[in-house]
Amino acid sequence: MAGSAAADGSSGYAGDTIDHHQKGRSMSVKIEHVEWPDRPDVMMPYSPAIKVTGGSLLFFAGVTAAPVYHSHPHIPAEFDDIPPDMATQARMTMENLKKSVEAAGGTLQNVVHCKRFLTNLDLQDDLNKVWNEYMGAYKPTSTTVQVQRLATDPRCLVEIDAIAVVDDR
Repeated sequence: MAGSAAADGSSGYAGDTIDHHQKGRSMSVKIEHVEWPDRPDVMMPYSPAIKVTGGSLLFFAGVTAAPVYHSHPHIPAEFDDIPPDMATQARMTMENLKKSVEAAGGTLQNVVHCKRFLTNLDLQDDLNKVWNEYMGAYKPTSTTVQVQRLATDPRCLVEIDAIAVVDDR
């Protein structure tokens, strides 16, 4: 099943092929959501598989609600603005991911895979609400796992690492 995508690259239908358009030019990147022929009609916050044709791969280090650029070794005071709740941390994390993708010339619709690390899976619904605000109908492949602690700071509740594909021109 293949369909057309909106000019902004968003897609709400499983199996769609997305031809990305950015800044008035067509990109050589095609992102196809691959579905089983006997797929049940259920809502999922991710695609089971994505096929990419063209473009260059971008690999992003994990982002959290902490500043992307921070000292190593860590200086705890640099993380004093990390909020205590998942929804706010998720929003800050998605903003950090968005800025990273945009710095490479893409949008969040160029993200093809994410690994989402949570310190408490009971907070996954809060993350998913924010995730949907940023991703809309577009669903990259993703894996979500619970971890005991994230390396950046013990106050971090979520970390997302990503792979995107952008035009290689």
